[in-house]
Amino acid sequence: MEGMSVYTGVVIAFVVLILASAIRILREYERGVIFRLGRLIDQKGPGLILLIPVVDRMVKVSLRTVVMDVPEQDVITKDNVSLKVNAVVYFRVLDAPKAIVEVERFLDATSQLSQTTLRSVLGQSQLDEILAERDKINMKLQQIIDNQTEPWGIKVSNVEVKHVDLPIEMKRAMAKQAEAERERRAKVIHAEGEFQASIKLRDAAKNIAVEPTALQLRFLQTLTEVASEKNSTTIFPVPIDLLTPFMKKALKNEEDEKK
Repeated sequence: MEGMSVYTGVVIAFVVLILASAIRILREYERGVIFRLGRLIDQKGPGLILLIPVVDRMVKVSLRTVVMDVPEQDVITKDNVSLKVNAVVYFRVLDAPKAIVEVERFLDATSQLSQTTLRSVLGQSQLDEILAERDKINMKLQQIIDNQTEPWGIKVSNVEVKHVDLPIEMKRAMAKQAEAERERRAKVIHAEGEFQASIKLRDAAKNIAVEPTALQLRFLQTLTEVASEKNSTTIFPVPIDLLTPFMKKALKNEEDEKK
């Protein structure tokens, strides 16, 4: 009886092992690539998958979007500036059998391809383009990597250049350039202000030439402003021509009164 119970236990354990190797459960975002005696059969999933023990082998593939960091790369731009650049690549597997059969370790292959493409594209660009036209470079990187990973059943949805590390000397040169640009703009704005002011003064001079009395009023206004700002006695030489209109008006009023 004891030998029989041991034999039964061994059979039960063997059956459990067979069932465990034959039954697979895949999540909604997973697919199983089935190989039967080394030959690709099909992909299955999600849900319950039944395999033929010993004969079938399954490779599990995730269909979720993978966020992959591209390590920092040393890049020499088209205008001979040395940079350190890193990036991030977003991609997902669209065709699981191709991702397993067409390339070995598709994650490593995509990473290596992203690194070489990053160095190649940035090496063909100038520094100003890398700093100012980031969206254009990201799109170019995405298109190149996606075209090369398409035979692997991988879709690259987006590539983003994360950080561009400039040499200290280049940072100082750019700071000086920005300071010079600000000074240039300030001088241009000041010159434009002087030009507009000269136009207004020219128009004012024309008006004063037509109305001499305006010059007298302006002179008196200046005296008022100086007197209000300084608590001291100020002596101005007043030309007699400025007082002539007032004297003529006073004489005319006297003559009118006598009549």
